[in-house]
Amino acid sequence: MSLLAALLMASATTSAAHYTEADFARVAKFDSHFHANVEDPRFLALAKRDRFEVLSINVDYPDFPALADQARIARAMRAADPADFRYATTFSMAGFGTPGWTERTIAQLDQAFARGAIAVKVWKNIGMVAKDASGKRVFLDDPRLDGVMAHLEQRHIPLIAHQAEPKNCWLPLDQMTTDNDRDYFKAHPEYYMYLHPEEPSYEALMAARDRFVARHPKLAFDGAHMASLEWSVDELARFFDRYPNTVVDLAARLSNLQVQSNADLAKVRAFFIKYQDRILYGTDLTDSPPDPAARAQNPPATGDFPKEADRVWRADWRYLATPLPQRVEAIRADAKGLNLPRAVIDKIYWGNARRFFHLAG
Repeated sequence: MSLLAALLMASATTSAAHYTEADFARVAKFDSHFHANVEDPRFLALAKRDRFEVLSINVDYPDFPALADQARIARAMRAADPADFRYATTFSMAGFGTPGWTERTIAQLDQAFARGAIAVKVWKNIGMVAKDASGKRVFLDDPRLDGVMAHLEQRHIPLIAHQAEPKNCWLPLDQMTTDNDRDYFKAHPEYYMYLHPEEPSYEALMAARDRFVARHPKLAFDGAHMASLEWSVDELARFFDRYPNTVVDLAARLSNLQVQSNADLAKVRAFFIKYQDRILYGTDLTDSPPDPAARAQNPPATGDFPKEADRVWRADWRYLATPLPQRVEAIRADAKGLNLPRAVIDKIYWGNARRFFHLAG
């Protein structure tokens, strides 16, 4: 075989094993962590062009519309595009600890499932904000949540859990590793735990989450935002090894990964390959009404949301699927792509989400 023929064969083999930037819009993908806070047909059209299905997650978050409005918007978007749009419901912590709270919450969740919801989200307010009727802080491992969780297990409904915050939240601004975390916590001082040393520590919140996961081994558990272990793939690997029924999504944490891959690309790439069945692609993109006074979100909102979504999706694809470098403003540096094998990309972007959320096809 001539040298030229050998090079051509090697090139063809590499091409078959990996995707390119040009493959982006040709490959079926799933964004497992998105927030639709407006009815936006332009976004649905973009998702179809970019070959994305999305899971919109309702959240009990003061910066978002009321829960009833979030649910109404999600149902309307799903009705407009039932093939590509799905949503997760949530529940309010109002009245937690009062008689009948569990029964009322289960009834509300069942109604949401009957209307199309495929998962349930719990937010960082559990552990960081919510209190019971006596004024006591509520953590995720509170036994009074067990009735709701047992119901989810029985119905085989996955739980998406945003617990704690990036570890940067407990650091001074000048010690944070990413600008997106820095911007968010400057704009949301109520969640910036460095300013609130009287509040539970990062370690205490992680320990409560881990006790909860250990107590519910049959519950399908998605640790949102890399399970708040975004700062260390080694720590996340230990979490996976301890709790085999868990997955995580990547929403709003790629910049934290890029800090690590800039330090040791081979280690981060090896982590993705080893745990390829446990990782869901997600962004935390938030489609909200334009508001010049809105506080920083993560990723930030713009006046042209479809353009912003397309930019984020393509940049993430470049990082995960190709070896190409790109400028990442959140870390003020260039970051090389992980160049993950095609089979791994197919799982992270598609197969894992469809299995975890019990989607056909």
